Amino acid sequence: MSALLNFLASQTGRYVRSGLGVILLVLAFVAGGAWAWVLGVLGVVFLLVGILDVCLLAPLFGKPLRGKEFRSGV
Repeated sequence: MSALLNFLASQTGRYVRSGLGVILLVLAFVAGGAWAWVLGVLGVVFLLVGILDVCLLAPLFGKPLRGKEFRSGV
């Protein structure tokens, strides 16, 4: 699990989360229907955590929420 957290807190992980958020938002607009709302909400969450540089799983393992603090080893 440590390797996954390190990846998610990295700059590359941040870009991947943001990219996934954009993809989910595009799929939500294209798909339409009831599931589009679910995809849209997930897309917004992934996009925001990427932009704001936070790792939502990190506090569950005693690590800082902010990616910059996580990377610096605080």
